[in-house]
Amino acid sequence: MEKLSCKSTSRGFLTRSNLGLLTDLYELTMAAAYLEHGIIEDSTFEIFCRRLPPNRSFLLAAGLEQAIEYLQAVSFSEDQLLYLRRLPVFSRVSEAFFDYLAKFQFCGDVWAMPEGTPFFPQEPIVRVKAPAPMVQILETYLLSILSYQTMVATKAARLKLAAGSKAVVDFGTRRAHGPQAGLLAARACFIGGCSGTSNVLAGQQWGIPVVGTMAHSWVMQFDSEIAAFESFRQIFPDDTIMLLDTYDTIQAARLVARLPSKIPGVRLDSGDLADLAPRVRRILDEADHTETRIVASGDLNEQKILELTRLNLPIDSFGVGTDLVISSDAPSVNLVYKLAERIAGGKRIPTMKASVDKATYPFSKQVVRILQRERYVKDQIIIDTEPASGPVLLQPMVQGGRQLSSLPTVKQIQEYAREHLTRLPDKVKRLRDAETYPVEFSPGLLAEFNRLRDKFA
Repeated sequence: MEKLSCKSTSRGFLTRSNLGLLTDLYELTMAAAYLEHGIIEDSTFEIFCRRLPPNRSFLLAAGLEQAIEYLQAVSFSEDQLLYLRRLPVFSRVSEAFFDYLAKFQFCGDVWAMPEGTPFFPQEPIVRVKAPAPMVQILETYLLSILSYQTMVATKAARLKLAAGSKAVVDFGTRRAHGPQAGLLAARACFIGGCSGTSNVLAGQQWGIPVVGTMAHSWVMQFDSEIAAFESFRQIFPDDTIMLLDTYDTIQAARLVARLPSKIPGVRLDSGDLADLAPRVRRILDEADHTETRIVASGDLNEQKILELTRLNLPIDSFGVGTDLVISSDAPSVNLVYKLAERIAGGKRIPTMKASVDKATYPFSKQVVRILQRERYVKDQIIIDTEPASGPVLLQPMVQGGRQLSSLPTVKQIQEYAREHLTRLPDKVKRLRDAETYPVEFSPGLLAEFNRLRDKFA
């Protein structure tokens, strides 16, 4: 038997040439079956979450830019088609399927909430309309790219809420589930409110400020801590953040305090920060290093940061790694991609699931956000043809396969997210015991839901 293979110049890494096969097998088998049965009219799928993850009272939409980039680029190469032809599951599929994939180019429409928009259960954040075989193939990638960045952006927003006016910096690339995840995490962290990242590629790609300190290994390369500190500062006089806890934090602070010139910052990476931060601040101030900033890091999360912030400690910023990029307390956002309506004979046919705990709502939908006195008070989910009683959140992004306008920069997205989070009720943003933000369905949508549920029952 001939060995199955798919030649690639970059195995295990994502490139434009291998996007087509980055999907689940059943998306392709369904697409093939659609074509065999002539089911080629448009279908509309919506991406939403059924319920919030633990300890979450809102989610922050992120990943749309990469989703649209994927839609503009996804295709199937000759090598990929050769691989599919050799899979036994496709042995009875006609040549029309492979011809379809060979010419594959997204030609549908996309509506989406702008990145940085807070959202809640059952609210579609992306709506995709395209021919049934095409829109089915897109599911896996879209869910993956949106779920992960949404998870991290939400975590970053919670950390920033805990830190208040103090900065939060992403130190998490080395702890992410792979370097590609670390890169996307840096972007999502910035959207959620982080002021910078240690990931240099993220800085180059998106203009995110890059920051860094030094590792314990640098200090350990020298015979003394003071030699390590002085040597580093000679090269980076305006940027050195000296790591104090390689041996003894307080002793290191005293050594740093003896240095005659400006000390940009010091980092505390272990120990009792509530005890160490005031002591280090006192040592620095007594040596006239009042300009020196104190950075805290070391297994931080939003609850620890909140406790430190409430103590009004002399900490200027927090560096967060593991807990940020893997969102330890809620490590997944269960977005789903569900068929909302299909076209048959030129008519809109609403569709829904009626299964227990997984029921969906029919028709293409829109989300309306109600604003009173500069604060959001509730959302309403309506059928997209119903009149809206306030601003709608799903905006047209792609039409006929063409992107309608340029997307905002990550800095603009961050500012947008900050503005919209500010408008959420404070009780909804509490890190503990937050209240549920009200989301209701329009009477027309509920009537259609009940009608179809009774029909299927």
